Formats: sequence, C-alpha cells, structure tokens
Amino acid sequence: MPSLKQLIFFALILVGLAITWSYYRFELDRIAEIRVQIEKSEAVLKEKRELVRDYKEKVEFYKTQEGVEHLAREQYNLVGKGERVILLKSPDQEIEY
Repeated sequence: MPSLKQLIFFALILVGLAITWSYYRFELDRIAEIRVQIEKSEAVLKEKRELVRDYKEKVEFYKTQEGVEHLAREQYNLVGKGERVILLKSPDQEIEY
C-alpha cells in the first residue's frame, strides 16, 4: 500500500496537471477569440481602404475640368458656354422660371 507521502505527492501532481490543463484551455479559447477579432478588424480595414480608394478617385475626378463641369451641372444646375437648355412641358405641370 502506498504511503501517505506518496498519496499526497500524486494528489499534488494531479492538482497541478488539472490547473495547468485548465489554464491551457483558457489560453486556447482566448487565442481563438483574438483571432476572430483580428478577422473582423481586417474586414473593417479592407472596407475602409476601399472607401479611401473611392474617395481618392472622386477627388482626382473633381480636380479635372470635366469633374468640375459635372459637379456644376449636377449640384447647381449650371450650363456651359454654347449649350442650350431645352425644357419639356408636361401636360399636367406648369413650368416656373
């Protein structure tokens, strides 16, 4: 029969292994959670990079003469030199100048 010292020694070893295993599992779970967060952050970063790229393209477009003319036509309803405006009247609508 094993002595009391041996039983205590084996019990301590088992407790130590249990503590080590639970800590190891805890760390594996934490690592998995961090990986999920990294994937989400990378997806957001990719989306933000695409937005920045789109904005840079818009800025470059609006720096050109064509872009300025487009903006003037779309937002301010302006007309370029030599262009004519043709208004089409709908039968049920009055045109206001």
